[in-house]
Formats: sequence, C-alpha cells, structure tokens
Amino acid sequence: MLSALSSRRRFSDLTEQEVLALAISSEEDDARIYRGYAEHLRAAYPASAAVFDDMAAEEDGHRQQLIDLHQSRFGAVIPLIRREHVAGFYARKPVWLATNLSLETIRGEARAMERQASEFYTRAAQRTADAGTRKLLGDLAAAEAGHETIAGTLEAQHLGGDEKNAEDADARRQFILTWVQPGLAGLMDGSVSTLAPIFATAFATQNTWTTFLVGAAASVGAGISMGFTEAAHDDGVLSGRGSPLKRGLASGVMTAIGGLGHALPYLIPEFWTATTIAMIVVFVELWAIAWIQNRFMETPFLRAALQVVLGGALVFAAGVLIGGG
Repeated sequence: MLSALSSRRRFSDLTEQEVLALAISSEEDDARIYRGYAEHLRAAYPASAAVFDDMAAEEDGHRQQLIDLHQSRFGAVIPLIRREHVAGFYARKPVWLATNLSLETIRGEARAMERQASEFYTRAAQRTADAGTRKLLGDLAAAEAGHETIAGTLEAQHLGGDEKNAEDADARRQFILTWVQPGLAGLMDGSVSTLAPIFATAFATQNTWTTFLVGAAASVGAGISMGFTEAAHDDGVLSGRGSPLKRGLASGVMTAIGGLGHALPYLIPEFWTATTIAMIVVFVELWAIAWIQNRFMETPFLRAALQVVLGGALVFAAGVLIGGG
C-alpha cells in the first residue's frame, strides 16, 4: 500500500524482466559514477584515475552481458526502471557531486558501491521462492562480488607501491593543509589568547557568571574573527591549501572550542572549584595541542610541549597578575 502511494514498486513485485532491466540501468549509472571519479582525480592522481577508467569499462562489459541476456530471453525492448523507482532498493548517495572529495573518500565510496550491490542481490535472492528469479539474483550477486575483486586487481595493476604511497602522501598533505593546520592554529589561538581575559576577569571579580560571560564572548568572537580571516586571506588556488570555506570552518570552530573549554567551568557557582577545573582543562588543552603538532606536523613532542606550555603559562600568569592586581 505504501509503495503504491509513493508510486514506487516493491522489489518483490518485479518480474524477472524488470529485475534484469533494473540491473542494466544500475550498471550504467555506476559506470558513469566511476568515470566522474576518474575525471575528478585525473589531474592530481592520474594512477587512481586510470583505476576508475578501467572499473567503468568493467561495468560497461557487465551491462552489455546483461543486455545480451535480456535480448535472448525477453527481446530488444528494455523496460525503463531505475533504482529510484523501487521501494527498498539500495540508493547511491550523490557523493560524486561534491567538488572537494578526498582520494580516500572516493576509494571508500567505490568499495561501498560494489559491496552494497552484492549484499542487496544476495538478500533478495534469499527471499524469493521462484527458482528462475532466485538464480538470476544469485548470478547478479556473484557478478557484483566479482566487481569488488576486480577493483582490487585494477588498483594493484595501476597503483604500484611508489604510486600509491605518493598519492596517499599527497592526500594526507592536503588533509593537513585544509583541516589540521587551520584547526590547530585556531585551537592554539582560542586556548592561549583567551587565558588572559578569562582569568583576569575571574581573579578581578571572583564572580563565576561574569567570568563565564566574558569567556564565552571572547571565545565566540575570536572564533568568528579567526574563521573569517582564514577564509578570506587565501582562496587556496595558488597555495594549494584547499577550500577556504573548509579552512575557515576548521579554524573558527576550533578557536571557539579552545576558549570555551576553560570558560564553561565558570558555570559552576563556587569560585575556587570552577577555577581549579578551568586550570585542569587548560592543562589538557595545551597537551592536546602538543600531541596534534607531534602527530600531524611532525614536531618533536617535547619541543612542542615546551613551546605550548611555556606560552600558555606566560599568558595565564599575565591574566592572573592583571586580575589579581
């Protein structure tokens, strides 16, 4: 009943001819998706683009086999039926429409595409009682599972150790430039620069609510400022640092988080309890910054810790001295 109201057919109601037509259209769509991935990657990752070119060609070959089978069993006229016409059929999220897909995201989507198709046909074959339909669905499941194996073979063929390592290194570098570096700069700015106003207010007023308001305002304001600055000062075209929107988002959000981390404890009414927790949070934030520098920027951990902790301690001391004086 629900499928009738939504103008979608249930998979269990499809005839063998319609199932075969659905498989043909699905293979055609997947080939187009793979070619889109290839074009997206061709300039930066030519070896991976070649993998997706060959995967698209494999899908074309399977589609032609299905068309030949349809012609031999049902004739030359193939019913027009697509995934979106069938209730409960697996759907492809239009990930390929995004303009800034990472290499690893595309590889993961390709693996998911083959796996989803294979699993769906397997489940569908188990649910049908018709021997002919069951055999047809089982053959389709085996074909899709074979696609995943073929994908691995093609990747090994086109992506030798050096090529794959080089492309993975380029992808990691892009991730660091687009997300990690702006986010780290924001976290450092939010964690360190807000120490002075927050703790100066805390020790000057010893009023936790006032301190929280000052800290929240400083953190949100700094986040907005850092986000706009990061997005506006470099469009990423010449520097290769990626989307200014992504960099601005990473920088702005992490700046606000860095400041709010030690402002939120001042929601606790008792001054010294709130201040003690805020100091602990500051310690955790500074060590987190040192860990990120060591993990992604390859800065020796002790040097990163010394720089961050020393800088944070000086700003913290300035805030306490100004507020206490």
